[in-house]
Amino acid sequence: MSESGEMSEFGYIMELIAKGKVTIKNIERELICPACKELFTHPLILPCQHSICHKCVKELLLTLDDSFNDVGSDNSNQSSPRLRLPSPSMDKIDRINRPASQRRSVGWRGWKRNSLTPRTTVFPCPGCEHDVDLGERGINGLFRNFTLETIVERYRQAARAATAIMCDLCKPPPQESTKSCMDCSASYCNECFKIHHPWGTIKAQHEYVGPTTNFRPKILMCPEHETERINMYCELCRRPVCHLCKLGGNHANHRVTTMSSAYKTLKEKLSKDIDYLIGKESQVKSQISELNLLMKETECNGERAREEAITHFEKLFEVLEERKSSVLKAIDSSKKLRLDKFQTQMEEYQGLLENSGLVGYAQEVLKETDQSCFVQTAKQLHLRIQKATESLKSFRPAAQTSFEDYVVNTSKQTELLGELSFFSTGIDVPEINEEQSKVYNNALINWHHPEKDKADSYVLEYRKINRDDEMSWNEIEVCGTSKIIQDLENSSTYAFRVRAYKGSICSPCSRELILHTPPAPVFSFLFDEKCGYNNEHLLLNLKRDRVESRAGFNLLLAAERIQVGYYTSLDYIIGDTGITKGKHFWAFRVEPYSYLVKVGVASSDKLQEWLRSPRDAVSPRVLTMNGACRTGSSLGASMSEFEGLGHCCTLLYEQDSGHDSGSEDACFDSSQPFTLVTIGMKKFFIPKSPTSSNEPENRVLPMPTSIGIFLDYDKGKVNFYDMDQMKCLYERQVDCSHTLYPAFALMGSGGIQLEEPITAKYLEYQEDM
Repeated sequence: MSESGEMSEFGYIMELIAKGKVTIKNIERELICPACKELFTHPLILPCQHSICHKCVKELLLTLDDSFNDVGSDNSNQSSPRLRLPSPSMDKIDRINRPASQRRSVGWRGWKRNSLTPRTTVFPCPGCEHDVDLGERGINGLFRNFTLETIVERYRQAARAATAIMCDLCKPPPQESTKSCMDCSASYCNECFKIHHPWGTIKAQHEYVGPTTNFRPKILMCPEHETERINMYCELCRRPVCHLCKLGGNHANHRVTTMSSAYKTLKEKLSKDIDYLIGKESQVKSQISELNLLMKETECNGERAREEAITHFEKLFEVLEERKSSVLKAIDSSKKLRLDKFQTQMEEYQGLLENSGLVGYAQEVLKETDQSCFVQTAKQLHLRIQKATESLKSFRPAAQTSFEDYVVNTSKQTELLGELSFFSTGIDVPEINEEQSKVYNNALINWHHPEKDKADSYVLEYRKINRDDEMSWNEIEVCGTSKIIQDLENSSTYAFRVRAYKGSICSPCSRELILHTPPAPVFSFLFDEKCGYNNEHLLLNLKRDRVESRAGFNLLLAAERIQVGYYTSLDYIIGDTGITKGKHFWAFRVEPYSYLVKVGVASSDKLQEWLRSPRDAVSPRVLTMNGACRTGSSLGASMSEFEGLGHCCTLLYEQDSGHDSGSEDACFDSSQPFTLVTIGMKKFFIPKSPTSSNEPENRVLPMPTSIGIFLDYDKGKVNFYDMDQMKCLYERQVDCSHTLYPAFALMGSGGIQLEEPITAKYLEYQEDM
């Protein structure tokens, strides 16, 4: 087996060992040659009792022999190198394996003595790194490790047995299978196949192939309707479907065709495409030649660009060295001047000491006895003494010790050097589209380039903004003009910017875009079409992520039937998934034309208690379900309760009662089992609170483009966010002792659209738009 073949065999055996298919009982390290790091091949026992492959000994000796010849006789007695050297050429190895006429027996069949061997017989053992001397006989004096060789071969056979597919019907020990039945999903040896597929029976007509573990079903079943066969092809979604998918499933309004027609059409298209490629073989070859030329040109241009970059950096080094020399010279000059001043001042003060300097001179003048001479000299001396005395009273150093004025400020230059890149005025700066860029479960960054065709690629950079530490920029190379970034931290702020590249030329970075991630993981749900959904007033799309309120003739009829007082209605719809723990965040958009919309969370179990409680019998608010009236104060019943009561759920309340469905304005009970806020007429209404101003002008905000709800179930808190700024608008305690559902209510004309999670499909949809 070739060396590369042995490597792949060893890797595959190790993979089988890791999977538990081959048991080596933790002795695999003993089966690996320390020289070639592969399974032993004809291992020999060295004098130090370590084993090594036969071919590895030859390679080491021949390599060391050539190395010593190159170095010379002066180094022939030095210790052998400890590193494995490159393998010798094949002709050198061939010198060792001469014909049998040049060799004599060495003790086992197939290996002859007296072959042409290397002159070097000392080499370091790859196992213990001690020098090993093979003596005069060299390799011929080594014993072959038959025991180790047998163990290695045993495990090679075990690995080969593990790769075989055994018969599923044989009695132990099983035989290797020769064929597999696709109808029975089993593998058989020849004898078992004859027994279980006798001639002249139905099983004899089964489809069989070579041994395999991949039993593909003969009939594809629908993944959504597991008992239905695939028999149609949806042309809109481009996927096979069953007849139930077409009748009432997700493909009800899609155009479908028969499977045979789709098979014929797609096969014809694929055949034409393949024939076209085959017919363009000469064109492909010419383009390959062109690519080879482009590769050579790229290599030349790359070297040229590299040399130019080195030149530019050398110029920068020269400027820095010049500035460095100038700055150091200024510092040295200032230091010398200050030290000279200090030296002069110190000498003056030393003169004030007794018997030295000015004081010593004055003491000598005092010895003068001639009055005229004394007065003549002492007058000037007295002035100097007075000046020295005053300097003692107000000591001032002659110079400053600080070099604050000589600190080099390189922060701006360091920042510029950190952003040093390839720049050309020929490439315009890309601009991030703030309207199309957003953060939800992931971040979607979209940008446009004034000259899109001039850019080969873009580099999107982003980093987390941290007040304490400045995080480094993460870079992603992008070929298009949009990118989805995953795995961002919740409740964090990120900065994004983008650069354009044309070959090795780079544009400056775009203006940074700051986005805030949601405070918790995104909670995925859809509108529930079964629980509390009034299909007479509400219109739900097929994807169940958008609902609209149809204020029309049905609403007028409902109002006309009520003879006492003036009533209006709220039509409720809830999410199809409840929350029982953790932190969750979801977002939606309320259409600007909406008259009145209420959004928030509601406890379904609490509503069940209200609906069954007789104390609310006199409440003016009535819950109407399929024509049956039951008292209640809000909607949010559990899934089972709503399913039992029917699909129609409309809440009626008297306008003059001073109450509404949420009742958040009527009471401040922190343990209430629901929290709803009112949105309508392009306004966001903050509910009344005992801790804040209840003036109308302070409670009315412009309606955000997108609204987010953050529910902390464990702490019993719900927050309402402006998604554009990720700013909390309102916070409220909520009773989380039972399951909570996202709740929505509409009155009059209105619409709610759930935010779609940002995925790869979302990006493809945006690009298509």
